[in-house]
Amino acid sequence: MSAEAKHYDVIRKPIITEKATMASEQNAVVFEVAMDAAKPQIKEAVEALFGVKVKAVNTSITKGKTKRFRGQLGKRKDVKKAYVTLEEGNTIDVTTGL
Repeated sequence: MSAEAKHYDVIRKPIITEKATMASEQNAVVFEVAMDAAKPQIKEAVEALFGVKVKAVNTSITKGKTKRFRGQLGKRKDVKKAYVTLEEGNTIDVTTGL
């Protein structure tokens, strides 16, 4: 497996919410990442894929909600989010492709 494919396994997709947009004003970008991804792996993947310098990585795990689907109880998957703070002068435009 190539190094780039490995990076795409770590970073799943950008998260574009109101809270993520507010974080972008502090030079941070929010990504959904693999549950087993560590902070150094996330930093390496973002720097390699986007060509930016990462200052800090903060992560949080959101537990999946229990929901009903056609009367049956089901559970949404757990999601790990990474708040990636970039060095001054570096930006990632996650709104392209929308």
